[in-house]
Amino acid sequence: MARPVAALPKAHLHLHFTGSMRHATLVELAALHGVHLPEALAEDWPPQLSAADERGWFRFQRLYDIARSVVRTSADVHRMLVEAAQDERADGSGWLELQIDPSGYAARFGGLTPTLELVLEAASRAQEATGVGIGIIVAANRTKHPLEARTLARLAAAYADRGVTGFGLSSDERRGIVADFAPAFRIAAKAGLRLVPHGGELVGPASVRACLDELGAERIGHGVTAVCEPELLQRIASAGVTLEVCPVSNVALGVAASPQDVPLRALLDTGVLVALGADDPLLFGPRLAAQYEVAREVHGITDNELADLARMSVRGSAAPAAVQRQLLAGIDDWLSG
Repeated sequence: MARPVAALPKAHLHLHFTGSMRHATLVELAALHGVHLPEALAEDWPPQLSAADERGWFRFQRLYDIARSVVRTSADVHRMLVEAAQDERADGSGWLELQIDPSGYAARFGGLTPTLELVLEAASRAQEATGVGIGIIVAANRTKHPLEARTLARLAAAYADRGVTGFGLSSDERRGIVADFAPAFRIAAKAGLRLVPHGGELVGPASVRACLDELGAERIGHGVTAVCEPELLQRIASAGVTLEVCPVSNVALGVAASPQDVPLRALLDTGVLVALGADDPLLFGPRLAAQYEVAREVHGITDNELADLARMSVRGSAAPAAVQRQLLAGIDDWLSG
């Protein structure tokens, strides 16, 4: 029998705060707070999505904003964090790096700093309740002014020793100029935060190259379009930059036409470090373990290779050394068991 992927210890490096919400929780909170959900987030869930064009991205973002609007109280935030940690534990994840743009919730929770402090407090309690380690990535939005990114970078830097582990850049990568966000990433780098922008999802290899050249990326969210340029792939592999590949998300958003078209095997065969992620399960459905199932069933990834993927996720993480050692030992046990 194949070893169960949910029992494979691993780290989860690509999960967004709003998108981590359980669908059942979305429905319950919407009813509690009087928020009307469109059919795509209610009976027809998960929604049929594509972000291959501007109209498709607008629909994706609209559904995402509606989902965000059901989070109204600190209790809602605490619930989301503990449920996310419970889901991680069920999928074998011992370390989670959860990404949030605090500005999306700042008006509701009293500003950027109170919002981040609330999320950090909820993450700490969720960690205590479940045993899953949690680091928070503060992410700027590339559709907003780069000065806002600098403000978020300074906020992230101020909490670098209190639970914030990284600084990212997300949203529609067809918008904004990557170089304009470089000052924000320099602030984050000076504070010792991991630099983890999105790139190479909706735009081609140039987006990945800009993340490396302009932002000093140590990990790249997605990065799959780099497969179009062998020299770029070699550069990524040689630099030890981890790509956070989200197979189900790539298909749902039209980045790949089918699960078979996600270039997982090509990346691994080139020596690129890959950490599988679920991105936004609230909108795409499957969570972390399902990404490993796709790797096994669609791409023919063997158990030895699945163990390697799990090791890459751990080594590419900001988890404390003791947590990494524990997870790596557990991976060896899974493989030998």
